[in-house]
Amino acid sequence: MGNLWHSLVTDLNAIDVNLVNSIFRMLLSMTLGAMIGAERKRKGQIAGIRTFALITMGACLAMLLSIYVPQVYLGLKNGDPGRIAAQVITGIGFLGGGAMIRAKGSVKGLTTAAGIWISAIIGMAVGVGMYVVSIGSTMLILMVLVIFDWYEHWQSVGQESKAINIKVEGIVSDISPYRALLKDNAIHLSTFFVEYDYAHNRTDLNFLVLGHSHADFLPVLAALRMVEPTISITLSSQTEI
Repeated sequence: MGNLWHSLVTDLNAIDVNLVNSIFRMLLSMTLGAMIGAERKRKGQIAGIRTFALITMGACLAMLLSIYVPQVYLGLKNGDPGRIAAQVITGIGFLGGGAMIRAKGSVKGLTTAAGIWISAIIGMAVGVGMYVVSIGSTMLILMVLVIFDWYEHWQSVGQESKAINIKVEGIVSDISPYRALLKDNAIHLSTFFVEYDYAHNRTDLNFLVLGHSHADFLPVLAALRMVEPTISITLSSQTEI
């Protein structure tokens, strides 16, 4: 039993690629990728457990091939083991770009795209046999995604641009009440646009504001409604006006 265990450990830590360490590295990369993917799926992102597991496994397999090809066909001291693996960094950019969504002037999914990129590198690290570093890196990634996200909510860190459209009955010639109300709620008015409809006696106010990314805008909208007789209010992330 002792000899079997010693042989297993030797195969796992071997520099060259063999059946034992190949299977172990593929399983480990799949597990680490699935852990990151589970957190992203919890946040409602498109890329989830299966996507991240496939990414880390693919990067690990590419690294194994990079080592195996010169090992078998060229000898351990010849060839370029990093040539195949180097293409993973470039190719993974296409998946990262697909995880980002651009809508109404705003970009979503940057964190998931960064997670895809670093997950591929973790898979490569597993493929080369850096087990402890790979596991430790995964723990750090989960800390960034979970603990730092909680910290941002707690401290209201980060600001996001919003567009508020207000349709008002009558012709509004002074927006000072709106500006004061936004300021009282710690919302910065970046700029505004006004459209007058004299035929129907209406005013279309468009405010581009900057507020905390996790702020609750619903009470603010309710307060804005009371400033002037309001027909409708619309809130969006960013829009072309």
